[in-house]
Amino acid sequence: MKIHLLTATCLFTLNAFCQPATGADPKTDLPLIFSEDFEKGRDRWEATDEKSWTHREVDGNKVFGINRRSSNYNPKVRSPHHIALVKDLEVSDFVLTFRVMSTKDTGGHRDCCIFFNWQDPQNFYYIHCGASPDPRSGQVMIVKDAPRAPLTKNTNKTPWKNGTWHQVKVVRDTKSGKIEIFFDDMTKPHMSVVDKTFGKGRIGIGSFDDMNDFDDIKIRGK
Repeated sequence: MKIHLLTATCLFTLNAFCQPATGADPKTDLPLIFSEDFEKGRDRWEATDEKSWTHREVDGNKVFGINRRSSNYNPKVRSPHHIALVKDLEVSDFVLTFRVMSTKDTGGHRDCCIFFNWQDPQNFYYIHCGASPDPRSGQVMIVKDAPRAPLTKNTNKTPWKNGTWHQVKVVRDTKSGKIEIFFDDMTKPHMSVVDKTFGKGRIGIGSFDDMNDFDDIKIRGK
């Protein structure tokens, strides 16, 4: 009887250890499909205005960034001007991570943007990491054949710091509709929402009309 009890106890303990951790993010199991550190250039990126982007070296490290606030790109509907999309890559579910540094303090709407499930220039999602959120800034946005509109009512400020690299993670699950963004703190979403309007599409980085440098971009997805 003691042997049987011991065996049962061992099996129970083993099974407990084999169970996935509560709250574990299944997206971490997605395969790595894209990695970019810009050390070999920026040929894998398509920009809406090539003159607004520069591939350069900063403190011995290559980065890709927006060099001016103005842009020659004028979208048909009100939406961001600075957009760089990964070439020849479309995904549905993904985890995107990257580093970003804001290079000009423009006040409350200081931002970077992340574009995903991009169908065409008039249909896509983007996340606006604005310093001080309001209905036009600091929200998860949708562009659907109309000027951009917020999907969230976020009140969390984006804590931009001059001369500082920030870590960003975006998680997208099209089945559940989940959209989450993490900014510096990888344990708690900075913003989250559920929406199923767009599925498989392109991924990009940029800004509405501000200046940023980007580096160390990884996409795990399918």
